Amino acid sequence: MQEKFYISTAIAYVNSRPHIGFALELAQADAIARWQRLNGKDVFFLTGTDEHGAKITRAAEKAGKSPQDFAGENAAVFKKLVEDLNVSSDDFIRTSDEKRHFPGAVKLWKKLEESGDIYKKNYSGLYCVGHEAFVTQKDLVDGKCADHDAEPETIEEENYFFRLSKYGQAVKKAVESGELKIFPESRKNETVSFINEGLEDISVSRPSKDISWGIPVPGDSTQTMYVWFEALANYITALGFGSSNQDNFEKFWPADIHVIGKDILRFHSIIWPAMLLSAGLPLPKSVFVHGFIHSGGRKMSKTVGNVIDPVDFVDRHGCDPLRYYLLRDIPTFEDGDFTEERFVEAYNSDLANGLGNYISRISKMIEQYFGGVLERPSDNELSAVPIKKHSSFFAPNGEGAKLELVSPPYFIDQVVWPIYRSAFADYKLKQVLDAVWALLGELDAYVQTYEPFKLIKTDTEKTRAVLWNLSYGALSIAWMLKPFMPDTAEKILDTFGVKSDSKEEWLKVGVKLDDPLFARKENVD
Repeated sequence: MQEKFYISTAIAYVNSRPHIGFALELAQADAIARWQRLNGKDVFFLTGTDEHGAKITRAAEKAGKSPQDFAGENAAVFKKLVEDLNVSSDDFIRTSDEKRHFPGAVKLWKKLEESGDIYKKNYSGLYCVGHEAFVTQKDLVDGKCADHDAEPETIEEENYFFRLSKYGQAVKKAVESGELKIFPESRKNETVSFINEGLEDISVSRPSKDISWGIPVPGDSTQTMYVWFEALANYITALGFGSSNQDNFEKFWPADIHVIGKDILRFHSIIWPAMLLSAGLPLPKSVFVHGFIHSGGRKMSKTVGNVIDPVDFVDRHGCDPLRYYLLRDIPTFEDGDFTEERFVEAYNSDLANGLGNYISRISKMIEQYFGGVLERPSDNELSAVPIKKHSSFFAPNGEGAKLELVSPPYFIDQVVWPIYRSAFADYKLKQVLDAVWALLGELDAYVQTYEPFKLIKTDTEKTRAVLWNLSYGALSIAWMLKPFMPDTAEKILDTFGVKSDSKEEWLKVGVKLDDPLFARKENVD
């Protein structure tokens, strides 16, 4: 039976257009999903939009539109970003979908109610509109929300509450034992530390007179489910939870990994698991937490003028170059910086002058010296031109000296691929791509070692072996890039005449010369 793998992004809030941080999350989740498919798993990849709450209502009013129309228009832009980034998602859930999302959200509420974990009481607290949630003094910096730089509102009202305090120790045990893994380790420690401070019960509804754009509380139309509460249910409602057909829910839940930003860590590492425990449902297996993207060392802000629109960026620079920059130049789990100047610099050095130039040089030599077709030399011929330089990055336990004078195929299969797979197993996506570009550096050095452009004048067969080894490297890089830069990977495979998953085609490569993979960019446009 085919092993399943269920991955999700957080659902994006539609109070404005997509930002570059959500593009990062989509690219990260897509790389993981594509890698799992390449490993033969039956993958279900979910993304979508979060469309209820006070922020949407206020933004819609400001735009002179109804919440439904406003949310619908922005959701369409998020869907376009998913398509433009070549994200291989299987579903796009919208929380305003009354047929798909509402029934499951209601069913989950009732399960928590049946467990005795939902109750009603008067409450006075600090409410952050940006978070659509109540906050405490310890969450504030100089009296303001650190994420939104705004003072919270003081609100007194009667709401429904969830007994989060009841599940603190159970969630802590799941996190510490690894039943619920959190990547990176620092976010796991942050979760445990927060639980140790003591959990309080949390409000899970707002009066409908104040928040009407949302899902009514079952049996009490005077209250609306808190936007974050019903939004979390998207991970199971998209699978059919609460509907007449729960086949996908039975097949794919629990989630193998939720990919989220650090600002919603507690919702996913504490509150969501507690809700599932109350409902008697399995916990997700892991949570992947990325950082924020800044621009020029500053938080992105329309006022500062450093906001990067990913939809516009793809239109101007292409999909794979943006995916590459997000997945390699931005640290996988930490905050990163994004400027167009730095992007162009990385594009030219790593893609145009690096990968693109390598593929172009090798394919042109095969075309020029061997008529575009290269038969695989014998093992002895390949071993006669071993790789003579390799980075310490590839030396497991510092044993680099033992790898001297091995053939490039051996080096790639026995050294590089294991490092690649190991980094992927820990979701260290930047490290995976670092390994690919380190391999590219080794192959460039191999060209300089044997100089096939000179060797062809004295030894045709040795040149054939060198170029075949270099072709093997090019094809290996293509496969390594499939999760990250799928279009680029296919172009490389196509250049070398490989059309299937079988390495048997690598025994005889034939090249066709097209336009360069990446045309150099002279200026920021």
